[in-house]
Amino acid sequence: MTYWIACLAALATPATAQEQKATTPFVLAPLPYPATALEPVIDAETMTLHHDRHHQAYIDSLNKAIAADPALAGRSLEQLLAVAGAEPAAVRNNAGGHWNHSFFWKTMARPGTGGQPSPELARAIDAAFGSMDAMKAAFKTAGTGRFGSGWVWLILGPDSRLAIASTPNQDNPLMDVAETHGTPLLGNDVWEHAYYLKHRNRRADYLDAWWQVVDWKTVSERFAAARR
Repeated sequence: MTYWIACLAALATPATAQEQKATTPFVLAPLPYPATALEPVIDAETMTLHHDRHHQAYIDSLNKAIAADPALAGRSLEQLLAVAGAEPAAVRNNAGGHWNHSFFWKTMARPGTGGQPSPELARAIDAAFGSMDAMKAAFKTAGTGRFGSGWVWLILGPDSRLAIASTPNQDNPLMDVAETHGTPLLGNDVWEHAYYLKHRNRRADYLDAWWQVVDWKTVSERFAAARR
């Protein structure tokens, strides 16, 4: 458990750390930009529904599940994620949904403002995948290959190498139940509610367009923190 809690802490800026370490009742933080900020890649209606309805629903359901089980009271989000396999499905799914979405919003920025990976991250991408284009291709393959709902991630593995991982539903690579463990650096939501209004059933088009809104400064900061 200690390893995964350390991974979560390493990802956080001071503001994020405060949010992630908060205990019940969990609350929904505002988007870090206007709902229109990611257009035309992600439309304002999708952002509003995704954040205000879907993310809020995960938080509401998580708070309800914890209130029903006094043994879970007072646990932080990190503590819930670290032992997801031993928790009721309602806690595992909704704690994952809250963490994943909080992470997702902060991974993105207005088109054209996300910059480039730091030199250190760029070298790590080249070492692991051969090139940025090859990494994006592997990410797309994992995202389109995820049957049904889930997430696709770029992670720093326990071996200190970058890797691509995909998780079902609201799982993530920090959970004890993950097939591939590691520290998430960026992640994309491939549930249909994340893209259907704009891209319909064309998940591959969404994955291609999404790179326009990746905030590489934030991703590079996460990479630097995870290596400490």
